[in-house]
Amino acid sequence: MRKGFLPICRLDMEERGWERPDFVYVSGDAYVDHPSFGHAIITRTLEAYGYKVAIIPQPDWKDKDSITEFGEPRLGFLVSSGNMDSMVNHYSVSKKRRKTDAFTPGGVMGRRPDYATAVYCNLIRQVYKKTPVIIGGIEASLRRLAHYDYWSDKLKRSVLLDSGADLISYGMGELSVIEIAEALDAGIDVKDITYIPGTVCKVRDLDRVYDAVILPSFEELKQDRLNYARSFYTQYCNTDPYSGRRLVEPYGEHLYVVQNPPSRPLSTPEMDRVYSYPYMRTYHPVYEKDGGVPAISEVRFSLVSNRGCFGGCNFCALTFHQGRIMQVRSHESLLAEAGRFIWEEDFKGYIHDVGGPTANFRHPSCSKQLESGVCKERQCLFPKPCGNLNVDHKDYTVLLGKLRELPGVKKVFIRSGIRFDYVMADKDDTFFRELCRHHVSGQLKVAPEHVADAVLTRMGKPENSVYQAFVRKYKKINEEIGKEQYLVPYLMSSHPGSTMKEAVELAEYLRDQGYMPEQVQDFYPTPSTIATCMYYTGVDPRDMKPVYVPKNPHEKAMQRALIQYRNPKNYGLVLEALKTAGRMDLVGFDRRCLIRPRHPDRRKSFPSEGGQKRQDNRTPKKKKTIRNVHKKKKTG
Repeated sequence: MRKGFLPICRLDMEERGWERPDFVYVSGDAYVDHPSFGHAIITRTLEAYGYKVAIIPQPDWKDKDSITEFGEPRLGFLVSSGNMDSMVNHYSVSKKRRKTDAFTPGGVMGRRPDYATAVYCNLIRQVYKKTPVIIGGIEASLRRLAHYDYWSDKLKRSVLLDSGADLISYGMGELSVIEIAEALDAGIDVKDITYIPGTVCKVRDLDRVYDAVILPSFEELKQDRLNYARSFYTQYCNTDPYSGRRLVEPYGEHLYVVQNPPSRPLSTPEMDRVYSYPYMRTYHPVYEKDGGVPAISEVRFSLVSNRGCFGGCNFCALTFHQGRIMQVRSHESLLAEAGRFIWEEDFKGYIHDVGGPTANFRHPSCSKQLESGVCKERQCLFPKPCGNLNVDHKDYTVLLGKLRELPGVKKVFIRSGIRFDYVMADKDDTFFRELCRHHVSGQLKVAPEHVADAVLTRMGKPENSVYQAFVRKYKKINEEIGKEQYLVPYLMSSHPGSTMKEAVELAEYLRDQGYMPEQVQDFYPTPSTIATCMYYTGVDPRDMKPVYVPKNPHEKAMQRALIQYRNPKNYGLVLEALKTAGRMDLVGFDRRCLIRPRHPDRRKSFPSEGGQKRQDNRTPKKKKTIRNVHKKKKTG
């Protein structure tokens, strides 16, 4: 038995004196016992409540025997694809297979299947026909009702049906998984567990389903994409635990998928307890021979201080997964966790992050949320900060100060990002100054995402003038404290609402700033976001108005190339994009031009600027001669 870790093989279980576990957790990730990994939190939570839990990490989905390591669990199987949706884990936005998997030993790709949740469940069902199967994690959570699947380019049913599972525990899952466990332990049939908040079940009739909103049927959703847009917005308006209604999605006459309202947010003491469990804070030693699990490096010396986000970005699924109500840990809990890892031999004095989805959110956006929930059809920060918004960085500032004072700590970083419009809404500059003085190491990463207001509106982001004010203030504060520090903006191409006109506008902004991003994020339509709904339906579900959506791969490549217009490899795409946009005024020798024209002789080019390399002017004959010389040298 590997001391401290939960069992991952029969020998581990037997050494604990167990005949069989209560639950077997099947995970698409390697076993990393750290609170940044969902399987660690859920298994340790169950353990804390007295349940015996074993883990089968990354089973061989081609071999049904790989699922029988512990035999049939007493209460059921828990299944998750891992910390990421398996399709996002496997494929880039261009649908090309990724080369590495940070959640697998040695970073090896291919240790989990596509659509891992459904595949694992069907594997279990080949052997255990009637054992309860509960699915959770990000993949199941965001596919809990009918959803657009970008990789197959079609509308798919609830993952509950395609997987053959009995229940979905959606969201973060600590509260619902314990209620499920207690119900099963009490002898309640899994088919009768239809009432727990934070779960999705399937029923044959609606006799016992009360106070429900009936969504369009799956057939109606397939027939008309506008039906899907309306259904999605109904779901979006019911993601709050206090005001959310029960939702029913019909599949034929005798099958219904029922989504119960979300689980309530965890209190601070409950959050503290979740992060106080005896995590080993690293990967299982069985992976040492493979070089370990790469994903641990980013989180090993980081602290999760909050959950939830009231930022409301339309391309983000957090509203559906963690919700908009903030849940926070106490200073004491965070200091205790940091106090454990600062004495580790590998700690070099740097706490890599103190945050969550948005680092500088440390309390609910307004006082009414814990009683009435969030507003259904209004955002806290968009298009302008709400008049009821409580803007206050004092608690976060004090927390960061306490962490800096811990022995051996040289620097405390904020890598999970700050919401710059929330910073600008704060009339007190104390946090902003502390940020620049102590928590930036030369460069601060922020996410304006775009500069064209037409696109920012579709993103749910503040207008560009807010970001520009932040840039000026950041520069001013750094000048006052005598530091030379820069901003690194995250930018996104091809988001719904972005025509070639807006893409050129972004390129012109980068030209004026003298900045070319090393990486560009092309919009990725993942399940359960407003932006993905726009991508699939062509309308904004909030007002049902048409939205321009760049879908053609070549057009998307042009928009992406404009952001990196200085890269010589992008010349052809940038030229074509400028022609398409009617902006050939940006091709020339003027300083405001993005690219210079090419010489009529394609083998030559005019002197270039802005990072473009001069093309080779040698004749093909001379090139051939030089190649032959090198060849002769190599062959001796």
